[in-house]
Amino acid sequence: MKALYIASRETFSGKSAVCAGLGHRLMDDGFHIGYMKPVSTTAKHVRGAVIDEDAEFMRHVFALREASEDIAPIGLTAQHVEKILAGEGQDYAACLQEAYARVSKNKDVVILEGTSGITEGSVVGLPATEVIKLLDARVVLVSRYENDLVVDGPLAWKQMLGDRFVGVVINAVPHGRVNFVEEHIVPFLRQYDITTLAVLPQERVLLSISVGELAEALGGEILNSQERKDELVENLMVGAMSVDSALSYFRRKPNKAVFTGGDRPDIQLAALETSTKCLILTGNLQPNPIILARAEEMEVPMILVKHDTLSAVEITEQFFGRIRFHQPKKVKKFVGLLSERFDFDTLYGALGLSKR
Repeated sequence: MKALYIASRETFSGKSAVCAGLGHRLMDDGFHIGYMKPVSTTAKHVRGAVIDEDAEFMRHVFALREASEDIAPIGLTAQHVEKILAGEGQDYAACLQEAYARVSKNKDVVILEGTSGITEGSVVGLPATEVIKLLDARVVLVSRYENDLVVDGPLAWKQMLGDRFVGVVINAVPHGRVNFVEEHIVPFLRQYDITTLAVLPQERVLLSISVGELAEALGGEILNSQERKDELVENLMVGAMSVDSALSYFRRKPNKAVFTGGDRPDIQLAALETSTKCLILTGNLQPNPIILARAEEMEVPMILVKHDTLSAVEITEQFFGRIRFHQPKKVKKFVGLLSERFDFDTLYGALGLSKR
């Protein structure tokens, strides 16, 4: 049985996406897989239980039968951390090993989703390096491309882990920088015996936010077509122009959310005639009943929010690329992306696996 630890230096790097994509490919190649999030710093209390949303999503994606408390055995909620600081801790290493023994039973590979960075988990004596050692795992680092200093992460992890370090996935690279990364950064890392397993271009659908998440982020009310709340919004547009130019303007971007005042039925109608996933009605102004009926007919949710248009757009922009990877459409897209661009032969060789 092999353990594969998916690491990162920052939040929202793409760890969950890589876990889902690799898990799907391993299953397609005939392997029995398990999944675990050894230490969770994002766990929450839900109906009396400590739940990690990432772990629960993976449990569903991979149809895992193990208990939630084994898949995410150490949930560092605020209440739990307070108890630890008060001296009410336990043997967390033993707890992790016992859960891992159950999760890994009859599995070929267990995918371990790591924390964000090296130090998280130190409060219970389980930073990333200790978990990797304790579970005898090999490591893949996921680095989100922000600039060319993306090389710092793999250099540091390789120095720390040596032969345990399999390689790096450079994620969310703007299309205009993909060639540069492949022609300059990949060879640079190779000089330090670091394998780049994939260079993944930025995809709008992977950065998108669902209609329901958008409504929640804005504290808004979905007025119609609640069943469409899982639709993904890839672009944002503001409807503040004259009605004469609205239609041609809205046709420029597909799968969008349109922000406009509730008192602009002309703009709302124009948006509904194009590829629009939802309308954000700002200023807490109810829409015209005729427009609402048309939106219902077109199955385009209208979301009523109290914010002015500028504030609503600014709030929404903060969430793009910062939403957890919990939509089946994103999984399907990312699985396809990995299939095209990931070096599975190198990964399988490092893990000692042969396709079945």
